[in-house]
Formats: sequence, C-alpha cells, structure tokens
Amino acid sequence: MVRVIRGIAPEPPYINIDLIFTPNIVYVISYVIIILLKRGSGMPHFFINSNQKTDNKITICDKENYQHIARALRARCGEKLLLIDENQIQYETTIAEITNSKITVDIDKFYQSKRFLDFDLYLAQSPLRSDAQGMLIEKATELGVCGVYPVLTDNCALNKSVAEKKLAKWNKIMYEASKQCERAFVPVCYDVTDIDRVINENSFDKIIVFCERIADKTIRDSFVENPIKKGDNVLVIIGPEGGFSQREFNYFKEKNLEMLTLGELILKAETATVVALGNIIYEYSINKK
Repeated sequence: MVRVIRGIAPEPPYINIDLIFTPNIVYVISYVIIILLKRGSGMPHFFINSNQKTDNKITICDKENYQHIARALRARCGEKLLLIDENQIQYETTIAEITNSKITVDIDKFYQSKRFLDFDLYLAQSPLRSDAQGMLIEKATELGVCGVYPVLTDNCALNKSVAEKKLAKWNKIMYEASKQCERAFVPVCYDVTDIDRVINENSFDKIIVFCERIADKTIRDSFVENPIKKGDNVLVIIGPEGGFSQREFNYFKEKNLEMLTLGELILKAETATVVALGNIIYEYSINKK
C-alpha cells in the first residue's frame, strides 16, 4: 500500500502530494476530462436562428452559445457541432473559424429533425420542492412534452409566490435538457395556474388524470377504448406528494375526466410523472403500427 503524506519528500513508500497537484498538472487533468467528455457525448447540440445561415455557412455570435462552445468546451477548428433552427432543421457542421466574438461553421449536411413526438403532449403538475421539481422538469423534457403547466392544488407543496419565482429556473432546465437530448424544439414551462383554467382555456383531444386512490383503469385500457391519434393534443394531470383532495376528485368526476392508475405501487410524484409519460408514449408507439 502507498501512503500519501503532504509535505514529505517523495521517498518510497511515500508520495509528495504537493508535487502531484501542481497548477500545470491540474490544468492537464482538466483538459483531458474535457476531451473525454467531448468524445463521449457525440456532437454538442445548440439552438440557433435560421437568419444566422448564409449560403453554406452559419455564424454563431450570440453570447451564450459562443461562451459555451469557445470557452466551456474549448472547441477548436475542425471539430463538429450539431445545430438546429426554429424550423426544426438540423445541421451537422464543422468549425471553420473562431474569433474573439464569433464562431463560423461549414454545413456538412442538413435535414428535418425527428426528435419530437407526432402528437402534442402536455403536463399539468403540482410543483414539488427544490431538486425533485427540477428533476421532474428535466425528465418531462427528455420525454418529449410540449409544455408543462405548474398547477396549484389543495395539497401543493409550494405556494403561488414561491412557484412563480422558480419559473425562470424551470425554463432554463428545459432549455439545457433540450440541448442534451437533441430535441427539435424547446418546450415551455407556463405561468403558475390551476387545473380548471388549464382545461377551460385550452383545447385538448384527450385528458388523463393519474389518481392513486380511486382509479382502476390502466393506460392500456384507455388506449383500447380511445387511443391517441397522430396530431392529438393530450394533457396529463399529476398531483402533489400528498395526492389530490376529495374536492379535486369530485371535480374530475363532474368534468367526466379519464382517471387512470399506474398500478398497485405507491410512487413519488416525480417517479409517477416519468412512468406515466413513458407508458403513454410506449402505448402510442405500439398502437400506431
């Protein structure tokens, strides 16, 4: 076994840790980590605007993308970038030039992105505390939702003022998650509202409420009776950790909303969201074949 003792000369069996962790060595280790991350993640993915394209070149000059590519990733000429515009056109590119204010890339090829569902999936969900809500927003984005409605429920963990202050953070999480999973567009986290307004102020072809206490019909049962079709607007409603109140159950019944179960297990709200959205996408995919 090798012993490590700070400040002692590197004489076997000792290693001088001060000599190992010099500034130069730390820089080299950091650089190697960045290179490994680049290689392991494929082409980095960024959102652009179509007006940045001229002929067969794209110029990246907005501060956020420039800083990420040139400073954080320390990209070099000849490296590959994956870009996508507001028309969902994806560009595979090669960096041609990096200056102090802009990055110019050559377009190798472009095509219509397929990183989206062919029905519009929305989530109305009672906000959770801290990291749990951030994870939920991230996973919902990865699963292809078009938007998330933070809805205040009787047992909501956050009050309206607290939830409203977190909207910018949740939208930022959506943006970053969309880049990481190469989504065709960035979904939206809407203003804090309530379930009644979401239902009455929007038009949905199918509304599904996941209830842990009174529902006995499954997602598969629902698809047998009334499957989701291409182009449908679908709203999924998921409650807080404490579950929906009796008043809310009565409201769902009055509105004749479809109430489904995720099985016998008791799931945390963030887990239920992932399971619900994932199963809906799966059932849709096998039913459309």
